[in-house]
Amino acid sequence: MRQAVILETLPDNLPIPLDDGGADHLPGMRLPPVTLAATDGASVDLTGLKGLGVLYFYPRTGRPDEPLPEGWDMIPGARGCTPQSCAFRDHFAELQALGVSAVFGVSTQTTAYQAEAATRLHLPFALLSDEERKLADALRLPMLEVAGMILNRRLTLIVEAGRIVKVFYPIFPPDRNAGDVIAALRAPDWR
Repeated sequence: MRQAVILETLPDNLPIPLDDGGADHLPGMRLPPVTLAATDGASVDLTGLKGLGVLYFYPRTGRPDEPLPEGWDMIPGARGCTPQSCAFRDHFAELQALGVSAVFGVSTQTTAYQAEAATRLHLPFALLSDEERKLADALRLPMLEVAGMILNRRLTLIVEAGRIVKVFYPIFPPDRNAGDVIAALRAPDWR
């Protein structure tokens, strides 16, 4: 019998990702006119976001009944997609109270694969599929290749009226990312 993978908690001694400069060009950029499929059945054009939005990009969600890619825990910044999503779920109301009108998780996984995680984790927001990497390519996001998959490196954007106003990269530990976004939004000079 295969043992279930515990995805909700982070193992000890994960390697810490270093800032490789891969997101230095993002502040001030406008979101490109790319439409992505969402787990709630909608198609989302991020240029149409009104007000504040939070987009967190993550490598991939795992499933409890599937093994993680070999060596996954040793790739800096790879592990932690489920705890990161759960933290945004748990802080969703607080983000809304701070004026955030939209939160989206974004990965290169298919919408069907993401839908399982959105349902299992009871996410109050949609996950977006950038399976063809149109958004990642247009923004020149940092990526990584693992087991034949091209995946996002973990980063989070605060956007306002379609423009990137704050970037979190690298992110570690991922389960504290939502709290870091909240702390930034509360700062009087965060913009």
